[in-house]
Amino acid sequence: MQHLYEIDVRVPMRDSVALAANVWHPTEGKAPTLLVRLPYGKDAMMGVGHALMPDIQALLEAGYALVVQDCRGTHRSEGEFVPHMADRNDGEDTVAWIAEQPWSDGTVGMYGGSYLGMVQWETAVTGAPGLKAIAPAVTSIDNYEAPWYGPGGALSLSLVTLWNAIMYAADAQRSLATSEDTLSQVQELGQALLSPEALNEVLPTADVPVLREYGKWWDEWMAHPSHDGYWDAMELTSELKNVTVPALNIGGWYDLYIGQTLRTYTTARQKAGTAQAREGQRLIIGPWDHGAAGDGVYRDRSFGPLASARLMGLSDLHVKFFDRWLRGDTTALDGVAPVKIFVMGIDQWRDEQEWPLPDTRWADFHLASTGHANTADGDGVLTTQAPTDAGHETYLYDPRRPVPSAGGASMPTTPGFCGPVDQRTVAAREDVLCFATPVLEEAVEVTGPVSLTLFVSSSAVDTDFTAKLVDVFPDGKAINLCDGILRTRYRNGLATQELMEPGTVYEITVDMTGTSNVFLPGHRIRVDVSSSNFPRYDRNTNTGGVIAHESEEQMIPAINHIHHGPNHPSRLVLPVIDRKDQA
Repeated sequence: MQHLYEIDVRVPMRDSVALAANVWHPTEGKAPTLLVRLPYGKDAMMGVGHALMPDIQALLEAGYALVVQDCRGTHRSEGEFVPHMADRNDGEDTVAWIAEQPWSDGTVGMYGGSYLGMVQWETAVTGAPGLKAIAPAVTSIDNYEAPWYGPGGALSLSLVTLWNAIMYAADAQRSLATSEDTLSQVQELGQALLSPEALNEVLPTADVPVLREYGKWWDEWMAHPSHDGYWDAMELTSELKNVTVPALNIGGWYDLYIGQTLRTYTTARQKAGTAQAREGQRLIIGPWDHGAAGDGVYRDRSFGPLASARLMGLSDLHVKFFDRWLRGDTTALDGVAPVKIFVMGIDQWRDEQEWPLPDTRWADFHLASTGHANTADGDGVLTTQAPTDAGHETYLYDPRRPVPSAGGASMPTTPGFCGPVDQRTVAAREDVLCFATPVLEEAVEVTGPVSLTLFVSSSAVDTDFTAKLVDVFPDGKAINLCDGILRTRYRNGLATQELMEPGTVYEITVDMTGTSNVFLPGHRIRVDVSSSNFPRYDRNTNTGGVIAHESEEQMIPAINHIHHGPNHPSRLVLPVIDRKDQA
């Protein structure tokens, strides 16, 4: 099929604002159309694009038309950009416009990752008639829990500062063309992007100069640290009942949206508006982060050639998915399982029928010690035996000396900041508690949601508790798998703040998202517990005040305790899969 390529086609919205789109459409006949909406510049997609998105050439060769559109107020589209505020209406209007074009057969699919995935769900909940399927990757339907804050109520600091600097810089450049902004502001934002790490060091957080001065939504985000009505207006969970289209959900074990990707899939399977939408949900999770590589190769851990999104055929899976739901080819997905996950440890892809896996055995690994679990060389142990002796661990959390982020579900801004990273340096700190099993004699597969239940007390009225699941290799290398954080004021829900009574013991649960990993014989399972993960998350000042507005001088240290034993059964809850063929 031959395509005609048109640049900057003006697409009218209901309020007369025109959005710019690049369009590939057949020179003869009609075709199903794939739509991508993004705030980062449509011309940036003319190359290879993100590794977790299908290859444009493959889509065109498969006979699809393609529309790539700048979101409202970005790059060459008219209007003002405010994250998520116009994307429902604009997505619905764009789908309707496509369906009316002479080269369109009236069916539309959407794909793309991150913000490009959010706009798909925002369009899907409108019930746009022409929309038949979506393929959101590494994305979220709850903008509080991911990406801007987290499921434990802490601010996703490094992401929030970097993303806002990127968007403000692009906005300032647009304004400069009409003399609405000064050149100095563009230069300041550009300089901030050259050294984004410096943005995370500024206190109070709300007063990061280059972001505070630009204002706009930055001030709103800093003013709403709880999951209140401001964030509820952007959350789509309750609106999944309006979704009538299947979704190909794509995520990465080290992606900052992994918790939301898994939760969205399971919720849509239960609550989407039609049987077709519920049964048509698909899930693919690889050993990937939020960056553009998608090859599963990291400095401290490589997952082998099978980990590559390209080699595992992600583009081909997109084509099959759209062929099924846009073209009505009922055989297109024959032989493709509803769930496809990469199992780390054995570094293999595996097909599944459900998530979580139906043969999951939820196993409690109890925390125990004689009071000296500080550092990886301490005496903290994980045991499947019910605890008989009471005890507790103590460490000092000083927000002026936070535990540095080392890998995990973060933006890949600097080497070693995201993905699998050797934890030996971090685990040598006195403010990190380490609890590990004995050396394993048999393989243990952990696949599914992971959580840590702790009995805690503190000298402070508010503090954080972090948890990190670690695979300890025979040579001592310690690779992180998944993690989480809980701001204790949100222990009973993200919408309500409840401070602690110093010295009182509270039961809390830290959501560690999920993973799939086989701990091989000779390895050990370990959980690391502390009170900071900076700058992945902001530092809790321990005062109980509004953290984003507090200075370094206002910070106070907290003496934190982890209690364990018969009356305080602190435990790591792992989804164990007892299959004999995983090693």
